[in-house]
Parts: sequence; C-alpha cells; structure tokens
Amino acid sequence: MEDFQTIETIVRKEYLERLRNLKHKKLIKIVTGIRRCGKSTVLEMFRDELLKSGVRKNQIIFLNFEDYDNKHLLNPDELYSYIKQRLSSDMNYIFLDEIQRVENFPEIVDSLYIKKNVDIYMTGSNSSLLSSEIATLISGRYVEIKMLPLSFKEFVLATKQENNLSQAYRQYIQTSSFPYVLDLLQTPNEINSYLEGIYNTILVKDIIDRKKISDTQVLKSVTQFLFDNIGLELSSKKIADTLISNGRKSDSKTIEKYITSLEESFIIYKASRYNIKGKEYLKSLEKYYVSDIGLRNFMLGKKAMDAGHILENIVYLELLRRGYKVYVGKIDDMEIDFVAQNEQGNTYIQVSASVRDENTLARELKPLKAVKDNYPKIILTLDDDPDGDYDGIIRKNALDWIYR
Repeated sequence: MEDFQTIETIVRKEYLERLRNLKHKKLIKIVTGIRRCGKSTVLEMFRDELLKSGVRKNQIIFLNFEDYDNKHLLNPDELYSYIKQRLSSDMNYIFLDEIQRVENFPEIVDSLYIKKNVDIYMTGSNSSLLSSEIATLISGRYVEIKMLPLSFKEFVLATKQENNLSQAYRQYIQTSSFPYVLDLLQTPNEINSYLEGIYNTILVKDIIDRKKISDTQVLKSVTQFLFDNIGLELSSKKIADTLISNGRKSDSKTIEKYITSLEESFIIYKASRYNIKGKEYLKSLEKYYVSDIGLRNFMLGKKAMDAGHILENIVYLELLRRGYKVYVGKIDDMEIDFVAQNEQGNTYIQVSASVRDENTLARELKPLKAVKDNYPKIILTLDDDPDGDYDGIIRKNALDWIYR
C-alpha cells in the first residue's frame, strides 16, 4: 500500500488516447469536467508527448488562465495579440486551460481556428463553455472530451491493489476519486480539507459568482439535499417543499436554476427517466448522482455510507465513462436502475448491495423479466459469489464489472 502512484505519474490512458487520435484533426478539442479531475495534467502529459516526438518548444503555447501570471491575458485583445505574436510557420499547438475565464473567448478561439497551422486544445470546468454562444460560433468544429475523476480501475492500478478489490473499493469510497488524493493517502486527515477547498471553489467561482446568486444558504441546502438523496426520484417541487418545511424559503423555479448550475459545474449529474415500453424519454422525477463520493462524505459525514446508493452512483459514473447515455428505466409500475444506451442498443442494469436474500433477488429480477427484448440484462452486487444466470439475466460481482 505504501508503493503507489502520485498524481504526477498516473497516466489517464483513455483521455490521452483520445487526444492522440484527434491530433491534427481540424477540430477544436475541448476537455470538460469538474475542477481538479485532472484536465490540466492530461494536457501537460500530452504536451510532453509532443515534445518527445520532436515538436519544438516554440511550436507550443500553453496557457493556464487560473495562473495569476496570466491575469493580463484574460483580456481577449491581449490574449489574441500574445498568441498571434508567438505563432511559428510550422504547426502550432495551442493549449488554453480553463478558457471560460477569458472574456469573449469564443471569438478568440474562432479566429485561431481558421488559421491553417493551428491545433487547439482547451479545458473548462463549466459546461457553459459549450453554451449557445460558442456552439454557434464553432458549430460542427469541436469535439468534447468529457472527463471524470479517477475510475475505480485507475484508483486500483495507482494504489497497486489489483489482488484485493474489496479493500481498494472501501478506500475508494472512503477517501475520494480526485487524482490529487493519491498524494494524501498517507495523511488521510488532510483529505477533508482538500475536498472542502474543491467544494467551496466550485460553489463560489463556478456558481455563486458566475450566476450572481445572493441566497447562498439555499444553494448549499439544495446541494446537500441532492448529495443526501442520490439514486432517488426527485423533483424541484419536492426539494422546495422540503426546504420550506425546514425553514428555508424557496420555490421550484429557484431550485431548478440552482440544480442547473450544479450540473453545469459537473458536481452532479442527472439521469432522466425512459419509458421502456413506449420508447420515450420522460421529463419528470429525475435521479441525481455526485461526481465524487468523497465530496458526499465530506458534506454528510458518517450518514453518507449508504452501500447500495453509493454502488449505484459508482456504476452510473462508470457507464458514463464507457460512453453510454444513461437513463432510469420505467416499465409498467416498476423501475430499472439504469438503461444504458449506445449504438449497439440498450443494456438493462439493476444495482443492489446484496441479493442473497431471496425476496431482494426476486424484487431485482421482476422488472428485468418484464422487458421482452433481447438486449443484455445484468444485476450488479457486492456479493462475493460466482456469477449467476436467471433465464438469461446475468448476476455479476460489481467490483469485477467496474474493474474490467
């Protein structure tokens, strides 16, 4: 356990591979994700690969807009002039880290894009980066690489616990999936302080300041409510009613605004409902999941350790990593935890901490049996048992599935 990787040495293979595949493609590469999930580090690793491959230093312009030394470049005219003066006659690789901090940045990016010898890479910690303004300017000319904190597999490999997935899982959910936490595993008392810093930065910089929110206490209450109710069907009215009953004045419209802001900062994700028989997407009673269980632990303390919902949250994020669009399934009056959709079709997934109890197993099987198509149907549990097969419905150990 003492011989583990640090944030500087862990390689985020899937993201680097995508950057490699997109190199020199006439597309703007935009890496999005929650603060501190590793976006800057991946760009730095890709820059270093370019240098090792023979690209000269003067062909690379790397700017981090959270660096105070670059404060003057938050002015769009200053930034454009700075980059233009440094363009070489060869291919130029331009890295713009946390670009959303630059005023009118879409115009700068568009002006750089039309130059023939420019390859642009950007990061942003807020999905407003891809708002209608930039989407209009560069529509069809960018690709988004959605980044999450460390997957369970990345955490296992970094901490060298391949032979003890159960132990690794306990540590994974008790600490955090943010990459820098690898540097804090030997000083676990510092992890909460680090997570507190991330949480406060997201709320203040990405939401309160950007959205000019005055009632910060209601925002914090909404955040805590969502964190406390991962995997449960929610509506803005239900949240507003709960806050009002707890003495906080609010309304559905305000709650919706705050939830949208939390989604835009990638601190929470929404899973909408999908009617399996009617093959239609429903617009009510969504479920929400958090980007990092460690942040949830920081906010809620010991009551956060809800094994079933935590596992469900981690499975949801893993499905996103694997490129699925993920919905909550509705069939008759029953629910399937996830309908994961990609170009091959649907995969139906139930998640339960344990199904050793016959009644629990029957409850998890019932909605899957009601689905009459031939797409895969899976139950994922923490039970350390051999795989099971119930008339084509496969039960698997969740840790083996997540780690694969």
